[in-house]
Amino acid sequence: MEKTIVTAFMVIISVIVSVMVYNTVYPAAVQSSASLRNMRVRMDDRIQSQVTIIHAVGERDQYGNWQDTNGDGHFSVMVWSKNIGASRVSAISQMDLFFGPDGNFNRIAHKDETGGAFPYWDWEVENDTNWNPTTTLKITIHAGAPLPGGRYFVKLVLPNGLSTDYFFSL
Repeated sequence: MEKTIVTAFMVIISVIVSVMVYNTVYPAAVQSSASLRNMRVRMDDRIQSQVTIIHAVGERDQYGNWQDTNGDGHFSVMVWSKNIGASRVSAISQMDLFFGPDGNFNRIAHKDETGGAFPYWDWEVENDTNWNPTTTLKITIHAGAPLPGGRYFVKLVLPNGLSTDYFFSL
């Protein structure tokens, strides 16, 4: 009789311990699975997103003098970037743009953030309505006043963290 009671207690205790272990491990496994799924989605986005800066130029003529080529009355730098990835890049205005002389560059705010104060940048898609694969984006950095000649740096950081940079001379 004692063996039966001890066996019954052992069965009850093992069921209780099993339920406790299940209630502890299962939520952690589900949360881990959701985290891994979210990470995979972000990694897929980064793998499919790829851009490169293909050209940059300031408004200067062949002699190095300012020439207002876009007719806005301010010195501008144009940067062309191509989407060479497999997915459309959205939220372009949310990109971070860094620009300035080599070794002395700063983040330049998008025109929506500045209220018209210089410097700022804006964009237009050149050969499509969205920045789809194989499409070129033209970024115009409005400096307000002519920039001195020299070597300049520009870096684009997409909202998903992917970045590309480029050195050029004015």
